[in-house]
Amino acid sequence: QVQLVESGGGLVQAGGSLRLSCAASGSIFDISNMGWYRQTPGKQRELFAIITRGDSTVYADSVKGRFTISRDNSKNTVYLQMNSLKPEDTAVYFCNAAFKSAGASTFLNYWGQGTQVTVSS
Repeated sequence: QVQLVESGGGLVQAGGSLRLSCAASGSIFDISNMGWYRQTPGKQRELFAIITRGDSTVYADSVKGRFTISRDNSKNTVYLQMNSLKPEDTAVYFCNAAFKSAGASTFLNYWGQGTQVTVSS
């Protein structure tokens, strides 16, 4: 089994920065795409940043130029550097990744437990 554990959330003032980490543990043979989602009460979970195995990145317009996604395959970890934070960035942030375990033929999708990010005005 694979587990994703997130860290780095918290409370920050508008204009500030936070860095989220999401580390995977377990029987991991290969990692495909990794991404970050966020969710506010009453709304669907929103994908806003993704990084491929080849380190190509795609961002939602709402975070482009402010957030940076990166990965360290040697540590099975994906990061999210968030700068120039706004109150509307307040949400629970989830990491997501597709892993293939040793001996498996397909990739399976896994989620982190979520971490709260609160941006005060």
